[in-house]
Amino acid sequence: MKARKSKKRAPSFRKLLKTSKVKLDNKLKNKQYKQQSTAKKYRKEQRKLRQAVKDVVSKKPVPLEDGKHILRAQRTEEEEEEALPLDMMDEDDLQLLKDLGQVPSFLTRDLSSSEPVHIKKRKQESVIDKYEKVPRRLQTEPEKEVIHLLPIKDKCGIIPQTREKPVVNINTNEEEEQEEMEFEEVVTEDPLPKLTTEEYIIERRRKLQEKKIHIAALASAILSDPESNIKKLKELRAMLMEQDPDVAVIVRKLVMVSLMELFKDITPSYKIRPLTETEKASKVRKETQKLREFEEGLVSQYKFYLENLEQVIKDWKQRKLKKSNVVSLKAYKGLAEVAVKSLCELLVALPHFNFHNNIIVLIVPLMNDKSKLISEMCCEAVQKLFKQDKLGHASLGVVKVISGFVKSQNYVVRPELLKSFLYLRIKEIEVKKDTEDINAPKKFMSYKEKRKSLSRMQRKWKKAEEKLERELREAEASESTEKKMKLHTEMLNMVFVTYFRILKKAQRSPLLPAVLEGLAKFAHLINVEFFDDLLVVLHTLIESGELSYRECLHCVHTAFHILSGQGDVLNIDPMKFYTHLYKTLFKLHAGATNEDVEIVLQCLDVMLTKRRKQVSQQRALAFIKRLCTLALHVLPNSSIGILATNRVLMHTFPKTDLLLDNESQGSGIFLPELDEPEYCNAQNTALWELHALRRHYHPVVRRFASHLIAGAPSEGSEALRPDLSRRSATELFETYSMKTMAFNPPVTSVNPPKKDKIFHVDSYLNEDLSQLITHCNETTIQLPLDFTRYLKTISTVNVKGS
Repeated sequence: MKARKSKKRAPSFRKLLKTSKVKLDNKLKNKQYKQQSTAKKYRKEQRKLRQAVKDVVSKKPVPLEDGKHILRAQRTEEEEEEALPLDMMDEDDLQLLKDLGQVPSFLTRDLSSSEPVHIKKRKQESVIDKYEKVPRRLQTEPEKEVIHLLPIKDKCGIIPQTREKPVVNINTNEEEEQEEMEFEEVVTEDPLPKLTTEEYIIERRRKLQEKKIHIAALASAILSDPESNIKKLKELRAMLMEQDPDVAVIVRKLVMVSLMELFKDITPSYKIRPLTETEKASKVRKETQKLREFEEGLVSQYKFYLENLEQVIKDWKQRKLKKSNVVSLKAYKGLAEVAVKSLCELLVALPHFNFHNNIIVLIVPLMNDKSKLISEMCCEAVQKLFKQDKLGHASLGVVKVISGFVKSQNYVVRPELLKSFLYLRIKEIEVKKDTEDINAPKKFMSYKEKRKSLSRMQRKWKKAEEKLERELREAEASESTEKKMKLHTEMLNMVFVTYFRILKKAQRSPLLPAVLEGLAKFAHLINVEFFDDLLVVLHTLIESGELSYRECLHCVHTAFHILSGQGDVLNIDPMKFYTHLYKTLFKLHAGATNEDVEIVLQCLDVMLTKRRKQVSQQRALAFIKRLCTLALHVLPNSSIGILATNRVLMHTFPKTDLLLDNESQGSGIFLPELDEPEYCNAQNTALWELHALRRHYHPVVRRFASHLIAGAPSEGSEALRPDLSRRSATELFETYSMKTMAFNPPVTSVNPPKKDKIFHVDSYLNEDLSQLITHCNETTIQLPLDFTRYLKTISTVNVKGS
């Protein structure tokens, strides 16, 4: 029992918990220090042993007999050199030396050896054994500093803790490296012969041709039998790390594009999920096992390929040069562009396959890249995805990432990110719960409901009917309407959250036009409860004066889109929006703002044509008159769109034909400078601008002007051709666009006059004006006041012939 009590017990778990953290750290440091000291001792011993072997190998072995003679000769020489004169020694010392010299053991013994005198000499003693007998000298280690640690409190009291600070010798590692380098074999390579420029180009072409053939062979083998040759994908992917500096850039680009096309071709039309443990353990047929191996290899290689593309883009972004220096920094941009192009193609082609969300996370930040080429590629890819996505899963993922990215960047992004929302295929969303309850989808009855309400035979028929309906749904292989509507609703909520955040927090950002344009497109899907607040916000933005002209047009367009849909039930008079559009029409001209005519045409269609019941006759007359005046100052395609709008308005409001007559209606005169369309007295003027447009150089403008002068008839000689009458104003604006800086349709060339001519602009209008003036004088009709003002403003123009 005593022996058992004397033994030390292992510390319990509670005791270990009570041990201070400092003590555990000290133990760990002591253990590490011991390991380091033992490793240093071992390295020193190995270094000494290598030095000893090196010394022994460098010396030549000497026979023992010859060695004795050499030693004796050396001793005699040393004795002669170091012998003291006899007259300086005492007589006692000389006598002692003589006595010792007569003893044979004294003469034959090696004084340098540490052996006892009576030991027997070995006949064959190796050189290494002699070296081992030489006493070794201990190297004095430098003194080590002492580090004072935190004390430990024990039952006995406070125990101070110290540790020696190891002295690091900087030269030891260098000496070890030098010694190791001495034992390495130095391989001398023959210098390569220098090639001329022509030989270098020929050699580079040969290498590149070999690489192309190798890539083509691998790709064709994989396409011919993907399941058997799936391992060749790894070999082809390894060529992304081509190390030959002559062809590295081109080979890597070719491999990126080849792999992208291969994955588009061999990827199945379903998502591959990882196998469970039970599925892996179960036995399957050879065909199934082969298919599993193919799917597993395909997913892994696809993952590694995407990681390689991501790394290329990161290296280009960080301007990071690899250690191998195979690819220069300038070439990284070309590699990154090919990588981004491959990712965009995979984003559009494989929205159903694995890692699609990872591709989205890579592509969305690149939509805001400084490089215009990369930004356009990514935006086009996202727009294509939105256009072709019928289900909505992939579109929802992209919308979520874009919304989060815009918020993280504090709304300082390119407007193209938000303009991509305009390509979403959102047509229907979930309605409110009360209507859902009315039109609830058909549900299958539970077992209890069947038991209560149906007989045994009815239950049997009901079960068979439900089974048949389930099989029919599975056979259709299409998403249910309810599921689509849920996805579209969630998607639209994310879009509106982004739009409303910008309207609330970033009203001065360049994203506002894209936001207003998006609100105008999806206004019919906005809840009616938000209409009042949204209209107030839009009007406040216009009145603030901080918006540009184009942004104000977007505000007007959005407001009337909201009111033309579900907003018809609201009793709101948007007179302030009509006034603002009427006031800003004259800011359009043939210069930079000519492209804004398309937005104006869309606004007029929503404001006047679709809201014909809420528009008064005075307002319609004012807009028709101002639009005809505007048609004189814009490009031909804009004039055609404006005249087409006037044609629709004259059909919508038949009483506006009084503008074709010069008789005044009511009191007052026309005030063209007044910005209120209701009070400008437009009924007291005439559309004299049509006579000027009748002499326009563009044939389609002339045709529209003549058609409107005749009262816009639908039949007869003055009626329009079907290709002009059936198109809307915006379609005509795009059809006759002059973005290419060429006449549309082309104008036949006319020989210019040889001499310079000075003439008046009214020479073009000579015939029509003279006829109009004479007609007015004969019938004693007074000309409109604005027409006389126009005649006074005509100035002289100097036209030089070539």
